Amino acid sequence: MLSEAMMFLFDVLVQPFAAILLLRFHLQWLRAPMRNPVGEFVMVLTDFAVLRMRRFIPSLRGLDSASLLLALLVEMLYLSGLIWVQGVQLHDFPLPGLMLLAMVKLLKISLYLLMAAVFVQAILSWVNPYTQIAPLLTSITHRFLQPLRRVVPMFGNLDLSALLLFIICQLLVIVPVRMLEIFAMNLL
Repeated sequence: MLSEAMMFLFDVLVQPFAAILLLRFHLQWLRAPMRNPVGEFVMVLTDFAVLRMRRFIPSLRGLDSASLLLALLVEMLYLSGLIWVQGVQLHDFPLPGLMLLAMVKLLKISLYLLMAAVFVQAILSWVNPYTQIAPLLTSITHRFLQPLRRVVPMFGNLDLSALLLFIICQLLVIVPVRMLEIFAMNLL
């Protein structure tokens, strides 16, 4: 019972924080506008850790390496906590396997963040295309949707490139990411 409560707390507190740190990295990588409710929420929630980490970790090629490294560390903490709570007996601490599994999980979270952005953008395009977060969603999805829009024709006023991107992301999660996850689990 206590282990279930601990797993629940890890799932509710630690995993989402890693996802928010990763979202901050992606938003800065994609040069998304941060003057909106989502961008400000991400900045306020992560500034306490990222700004301190930036003192020691410089940005590399314009990428927010402090946010990415923090996301990796938080994900490793999350996975370590899950392994500990489940009572898995490890002979030695499997740092390479844990690091690889954390990287694979961050890749998976990145794909889910992209799918969420595509989904929310599609819904908002029908309901309220001029909302405050529309520029943010456009900057996230444009780089991925633009090549597909060249290939997939419009059907009347219906753009199916978002559906195709959603399918591609889901296939990536199912096949290559799952294979990487199994490989990393075998290293533990």
